[in-house]
Amino acid sequence: MKTIRSMFEQLYWADKRMLDALEAEGDGESGAEAVRLLSHTLRAEQVWFTRLQGQDSNHLPLWPNDSLDDCKRLAQEMREAFTAYLAELTAERLDDVLTYRNQFGRSYQTSVRDILTHLALHGQYHRGQVNMKLRSAGMEPVNVDYITFVRQQGQ
Repeated sequence: MKTIRSMFEQLYWADKRMLDALEAEGDGESGAEAVRLLSHTLRAEQVWFTRLQGQDSNHLPLWPNDSLDDCKRLAQEMREAFTAYLAELTAERLDDVLTYRNQFGRSYQTSVRDILTHLALHGQYHRGQVNMKLRSAGMEPVNVDYITFVRQQGQ
């Protein structure tokens, strides 16, 4: 549980850093594409949280045209939701298997542990894409490496 919780703390930290960088970048084309990628990451968190609650997620869009303000709001909502969820989750329940349908209606079974790990890794993948967009706009990419997060926590 300690590792899962730490990965999610890093996820919140990284999302905040990305949001701050996108706000500084402005409304350019690269910024709009970067916001779309970050929006997708946050929407995926929403979809998976809904599934973890045993609810149908098919009505939730994965690639909406969210604004940066929408992303800020959703990042806060997801942080609050997952913080509460993880506070109640026990190590014994990590291997519980959920049955759910993806956005195309296909049925899957996946452990809570694998879902939570996927979320942490999925976000890092798309944050890398956001950083590519920032670099193409002439901005410095945002360091969202896990080790940087850990080092900053130790200060």
